[in-house]
This record gives sequence, structure tokens and C-alpha cells, in this order.
Amino acid sequence: MENKSAALLSPITIYKLLICLGNALQPLILLAFRLYWGWEFYLTGKGKLLNHQNVVEFFTNLQIPAPELNAWFVGGLECFGGLMLMIGILSRPIAFMMTINMIVAYLAVDEDRAKVLNIFSNPDPFFAADPFFFLLMSVLVLAFGPGRISVDYIIKKFWFKE
Repeated sequence: MENKSAALLSPITIYKLLICLGNALQPLILLAFRLYWGWEFYLTGKGKLLNHQNVVEFFTNLQIPAPELNAWFVGGLECFGGLMLMIGILSRPIAFMMTINMIVAYLAVDEDRAKVLNIFSNPDPFFAADPFFFLLMSVLVLAFGPGRISVDYIIKKFWFKE
């Protein structure tokens, strides 16, 4: 009897339980990230679309090429891409575009560019910069996909029979 209870509490058993727990939590955590940061992207993009001229001026000051067109593109990407991330449709292509968008956001602003260049010697400013969590969420969805609670998963499961 003692051997059986000792086997139940062995490090390997505990490790396997942690793996099962992590696997069970993964879709919920990915959903929570997608819902929260998708909504944040939506709000940010909507603000850019509604205040288009201010964004154009900001992009002009940053010397971003075609500031008018880029302001529409970035606002639309963040607004509609945020909604798409929330429901989990075309998640990886959207996450790829959002990742590029956030990298450009870091590199376009002089203060943020310095934060990127000094990430290893002084990482705190990089992590505190406005684009950081948007970038992190985009990279998470790009790397891990939207999870099982998404339209992408339903399409994959029933259309492609995987």
C-alpha cells in the first residue's frame, strides 16, 4: 500500500499532472490574451481611425513614408485585426502583421528605438514601453496560434478534418 501511494506522489507523476494542467489551461489563457489584447488593439485602432489627421501629423513628424496611407493602414489593421484576434479568425496572419506593426512602432520613435537597442543592458524601459504587451500578445498568437476556443480551430477541425 505504501509503494502505491509513494508512486502516486512521485516527481514524475507530479510532473505529468502539471503537464496535463498546463495543457488544459492553454486554450483558456490564449483566449484571455486574445480577448483582452484584441480589444485593446481594437480601441487603439478605432482611435487612430477617428483621429486620422492627428495620426497623419504624428507619422509625418516621424518621417514615416506615405503618412496618410500608413495612418489608414495601421488604424484599420489594429481596429479590424483586433476584432479578428478576439474571435480567432485568420489569427496567425493577423498576428504576423501586428508583430511587424509593433516592431515598426518601437523602431519609428527615437525614444523607443533606444529602448530596443539597449534591451540587454537595460531591459526595463523596453518592457515598460507602450508597444511591449501588444508585441508580446502578437508574438504569442503567431507562435502558438489562437487555441482551441477560436474560429480558426473550428475551421481546421471540421473543414480540414484534422
